[in-house]
Amino acid sequence: MDIDRPANVSVFDFVGGVQLLQGGDTRTAIPVILIGICVSGAVGNLLVLLIFIRDFRNGKGSEVKALLASLACTDLVILLLCAPVRAVTYYRQTWTLGGFVCSTTDWFQHSCVVAKTLVLAVTTRAKHTLVPSSGGGVLYTPTWIHGALAFIWIVSMMFPIPQMLFASLLQLGGNTVCVSEVPACASEFMSLFYKIYPTATFVVPVVFTLAYYTKALHVAVNHAPSPQHQSKVTLVLLCLSGALGLMLLPEWGTFTWIRLGYNKPPVGLIIFAQVLLYACSSVSPVILMTMYDDVRQGLVAIWLVATCRSSKHVPGVKCPTTEGNGAEIGANAVSGEEKTFPDVEHFWTGRRNTNVEEEQDPVPWEREEKML
Repeated sequence: MDIDRPANVSVFDFVGGVQLLQGGDTRTAIPVILIGICVSGAVGNLLVLLIFIRDFRNGKGSEVKALLASLACTDLVILLLCAPVRAVTYYRQTWTLGGFVCSTTDWFQHSCVVAKTLVLAVTTRAKHTLVPSSGGGVLYTPTWIHGALAFIWIVSMMFPIPQMLFASLLQLGGNTVCVSEVPACASEFMSLFYKIYPTATFVVPVVFTLAYYTKALHVAVNHAPSPQHQSKVTLVLLCLSGALGLMLLPEWGTFTWIRLGYNKPPVGLIIFAQVLLYACSSVSPVILMTMYDDVRQGLVAIWLVATCRSSKHVPGVKCPTTEGNGAEIGANAVSGEEKTFPDVEHFWTGRRNTNVEEEQDPVPWEREEKML
């Protein structure tokens, strides 16, 4: 796997996954793991997106939900477009996807990873309350969210441009590999860039987000008048930020380690960091489904709708009607029976079976009407 660095190159690294690996176990195990992560993560993020779209249509969206929906879309793109490239690379052990994919794969993946980090940082300024909807039940999304997302993606695509400029195909014997070669003339500038880039796009946003939500959670629990809902949402966002920071740390660590010209980290650590990056996109929907009340209730509602549709041809099966938050409306409805309150039933039974004397009759006017 190891290749000697050319004399006129300051940084030399594989792009799109480690290539020229030795051993059949790695060739089969890594693609299987990546495919499993992709399938499970894609299903989870699609469910989260469906739940948020359902909330938006029912007028129960919020600024935080809009940003979390953008985060789920980014995770979906990473799992469906970036992870399969690595799976093919590890299986083939050489590069077979052409020059365009070689030039853009790391740039595109880094753009998505940076966008995830910045979107979570922007959620610190978003409101957790419901956003008023316009006519027809369509959610009105504030303009600043569109502007913030546009700015985030522009910045996220500009920062990793060197990943695209220095990527190229290289022939080694009978194999074609995709590598990143930084020429020696640009080593000083790129060395400074590779110190600023991870700090500005990963370290600062993650530290700021974790510090903000830790402080907000402490204030919500100890000082807010009604802290229950706000503290739950804050805890969810804190867990998302913490999981993202921990699971992306090996990837950013190995990236900076290699780009600053130090000895290359072990191949196992590089592969583990890449797998953990994709696992991070699969963990986010799990955190939302288990900790976020609105997402959990929406998941129950979607399950009820799917169950009812599958059993609609079965006679005698009645599905409960659900509202926007998944609560059952017809749980207390009576099917096929007429219920009478016990006290009223006892009163009328007493009226029918008791002969009331004329002096003790509480409603003497009824007797007078019957006598007439």
